[in-house]
Amino acid sequence: MKLDWVGPEGCKQIKQELGVTPEQAEQFLCGRRSIRTFKEKTVPRNVLEKLLEVACSAPSAKNQQPWHWTVVEDPAQVRRLAGMVADWMRMVIQTDPEAAEERGFKRVMAAWDNGNERICRGAPHIIVAHADKNWPFSTEDCTLAISLLDLYATSMGLGACWGGYFYKTVNAYPPLFEALGLPSDHLAFGAIMVGYPKFRYQHIPPRNPIRVTWK
Repeated sequence: MKLDWVGPEGCKQIKQELGVTPEQAEQFLCGRRSIRTFKEKTVPRNVLEKLLEVACSAPSAKNQQPWHWTVVEDPAQVRRLAGMVADWMRMVIQTDPEAAEERGFKRVMAAWDNGNERICRGAPHIIVAHADKNWPFSTEDCTLAISLLDLYATSMGLGACWGGYFYKTVNAYPPLFEALGLPSDHLAFGAIMVGYPKFRYQHIPPRNPIRVTWK
């Protein structure tokens, strides 16, 4: 089958010898872990660029590939932006204590005040995926792209963890949105912390039983 809009000369050749077995794929996928403890070591820019390149291979609705990326490279900047998340959390604790309790903000702030940073977990880098807020599939498309980035990071000896507190704050707190320099017609649809893991896991943890209905 041939596509009218792209020819083989514009595509990379698939190397069949690099294919993985089902057993290898199972261990790789099931062995993925969310890394929350990082070494004090930065990731080279070319490695971060490779992560983004692979992430952009994700499927997207109508092949729109709507994602844009903002990479915070400087660990000091990551810490500064995490502080802005903390500022917003403190505001929510004051204005909507019930919501703050439900989201665990009080626990996160108590840890912050004791020097335990649970917002970006001491990661040297954080990557934000953002896209046109009016594209109806931005959430799904960016989630798929970040998922590929997460998996590929593991293959490169890196660790990653989704930054839920961070990206939710981006859309709720204009000072953080502006500090990241996002376009006014965009929203953040995910953020992921990236760095070198401090520890290596040796086992695959059990998961909940499959919940499925067969028809």
